[in-house]
Amino acid sequence: MDQTLLRQYLATVYEFPTANGPLRVSLDGDVVNDPVALPDLLNRNFAVLTAFNPRSMLLPRRVNEARHAVMRDMLVLGCYRIEGCVGFEGEPDGVWREPSWLVHGMDREEAMAFGRVFRQNAIVLCRNGRPELIVTDPTFDDLGCTVVSNWRIRV
Repeated sequence: MDQTLLRQYLATVYEFPTANGPLRVSLDGDVVNDPVALPDLLNRNFAVLTAFNPRSMLLPRRVNEARHAVMRDMLVLGCYRIEGCVGFEGEPDGVWREPSWLVHGMDREEAMAFGRVFRQNAIVLCRNGRPELIVTDPTFDDLGCTVVSNWRIRV
């Protein structure tokens, strides 16, 4: 994966729903010695998946929304608990926003399969308080490569 694209993925801010209101995080944080100090959600196992803009190609809004609805239906039929979330540029003046699904309890292999089926460059997986960016685009030489990172709480 191109280093510029990797930096963009790591700097993406994700807004997750919680009982206490939205939680904004990115994958470019410092090492956390005690994951218990993180918000409860970040200590759970989940995946962040989207069907928008396959392989970074901008599609019309209606096409993206239809693809996203199909993904939702497949996740629900697979008996996953899902919640809507969004990823957006970390810069205050950024215009890029990509709706996503926070998928509770999904394992690595199935999350990667969804990424491949919906032609995503990468997916985010969280295990034991540690986020991972996993390359799922088979046209990249580093298919399956995992970048283990750390959560950064955003305000």
